[in-house]
Amino acid sequence: MNLKEHIRVIPDFPQLGIRFKDITTLLNNGPVYKEVIDTLADHYRDKGIELVAGPEARGFVIGAPLAYALGIGFVPIRKSGKLPGETIEAGYDLEYGKDKLAVHKDSIRPGQRVLIADDLLATGGTISTTLNLIRQLGGEIAGAAFLIELSYLNGREKLDGIDVVSLVQY
Repeated sequence: MNLKEHIRVIPDFPQLGIRFKDITTLLNNGPVYKEVIDTLADHYRDKGIELVAGPEARGFVIGAPLAYALGIGFVPIRKSGKLPGETIEAGYDLEYGKDKLAVHKDSIRPGQRVLIADDLLATGGTISTTLNLIRQLGGEIAGAAFLIELSYLNGREKLDGIDVVSLVQY
């Protein structure tokens, strides 16, 4: 299946020069969305993964169904101020700005094997911060799964030594 046929590219969003990869057109096609999750689940099924972590917001739409397909728990990595319990936080640079991410301190136990899942790997800032948060809690990174990778932004270089899967490359 050619997944690119189901991803809409919107020029100059959210700012001039960005070619935004809009996955809503893929998400509203049940069989295509299912194929994405099933393909990622098949890759990671026998790798001893105990949790899937996904950064807000589109990491939720890849990570949560992936965790469900694997029969394991999901850890939301949220923007600062969005989680009600005790958290740890870290700042990062986006392709077009800055932000902070947070995770509950009790969401990952030391030694747990955690798969990170998100819709897009661009510069690697969001994922590097997510890795950092998981490692601060003692989690072991089992891999990183993406629907899309913008390979020209070299985000994969920040994930050296990690099993990275991306289903679509631009």
